[in-house]
Amino acid sequence: MADDFCDFTKDTFILKQPKKSPLLLRMVVLLFAMICGIYTCSIFLKQIGSRSSGLLATVHVVERPCETTNVDPLEKPYMHFPKPKTFSRAECACNPVRFFAIFSIQRSGSGWFETLLNSHMNISSNGEIFSVKVRKSNASTILETLDKLYDLDFLTSASKNECTTAVGLKWMLNQGLLQHHEEIVEYFKRRGVSAIFLFRRNLLRRMVSILANSYDQNAKLLNGTHKSHVHSPKEAEILASYKPRINTTTLIANLKQIQGMTANALEYFKSTRHMILFYEDIIKNQTMLNDVQDFLRVPRMDLHSRQVKIHKAPLSLQVENWSDVEKALKGTPYESFLHADYKI
Repeated sequence: MADDFCDFTKDTFILKQPKKSPLLLRMVVLLFAMICGIYTCSIFLKQIGSRSSGLLATVHVVERPCETTNVDPLEKPYMHFPKPKTFSRAECACNPVRFFAIFSIQRSGSGWFETLLNSHMNISSNGEIFSVKVRKSNASTILETLDKLYDLDFLTSASKNECTTAVGLKWMLNQGLLQHHEEIVEYFKRRGVSAIFLFRRNLLRRMVSILANSYDQNAKLLNGTHKSHVHSPKEAEILASYKPRINTTTLIANLKQIQGMTANALEYFKSTRHMILFYEDIIKNQTMLNDVQDFLRVPRMDLHSRQVKIHKAPLSLQVENWSDVEKALKGTPYESFLHADYKI
C-alpha cells in the first residue's frame, strides 16, 4: 500500500515543461511593441510642439519708443533714430540724429569747412559721395545712396565711435543736385534733411583757385604729387607760386554761369530748412561756426582744421594778366571783385 501511495505521489507531481515559443513569434511581438511605442511618442511630441508654438506665437518683443515728449513740435521732423543694418547703435539708440548736406561748388572752401565739422566728436560728414558717377546716374540711385547714408550704413573714415548726433555729406551743385532737384527737395522734406549752403562772395578769387588747381594736376609741383589741399605753410607757398592767366574773353560769361547755378540752388531749396554761409565771412569771423553747431543742434565745441590756406596774397599779385582782368571787369556788375578781398 505504501508502494501504491508513493507511486500515486510521483505520478501526481510529475509536471511537463511547456514548449518554447518560436523565435519568429517573439520578434514579431517585439517589433509590434516598438512600432506602438514610436507612434505613441510621436503623437505626444506633436501635442507638446503645437502647444509650445502656440505659446511662442503669442509672445511679442515690444521695443520701447525713444522719448521725444519734451521736444518742440517744430523740431520733431528733424530728429531721427536710425536703425542701421551693419551695426547696433546700442546705448546710442535713443540719441537723436540730425541729417544735413553741405551744398557748394568746387574750390569754395567746402573741404576746409567739412574738416572743421568733422573735428566735432558728434558730427560725421562723409565727403563728396556723389563724385562717384554711378551714385548720381539718376534720381533713384541718388535717393538710395542718401537712404544708406542717413540710415548710418554708409561707413567712411568720417564715421565716429562716439554717439553721432549729426550725419551728412558734401554735395557739389554739378553732381546731380540741380538736375534732380525736385526729387531731392521732396526727399529732404520727407526725411527732415537740413541744407547748409557754402559759397564764395568773390567768384574771381575762386576762379584763381580753380585754374591753379587744374594746373597742378599736370605739373604736380609738390615733388611730383598733386594735392588739392595742403597741411603745411611750405606746401601752400609752393602751390601759390603759380600765377594763372585768366581768359578775359570768357570771364564774364563764366562768372554769370556760376552766379546762375548758386541762384538756382537757393531758389530750388528755399522751402527746406537751410542756412547760407560764405567762405570769406567764416575766415573773418570763425565764431560763425557756433551758429552752424546750433543749426545742427550739437553741443558747441572749438572746431579746428589742419588744412592751410594756399592763396593768401591780394588777387592783383596772383594773376599773371591782372591789368587785362581789370579792364574786362571795369564798369560791369563784377567790378567789385577786383577790390573786395580779405586778410588772413
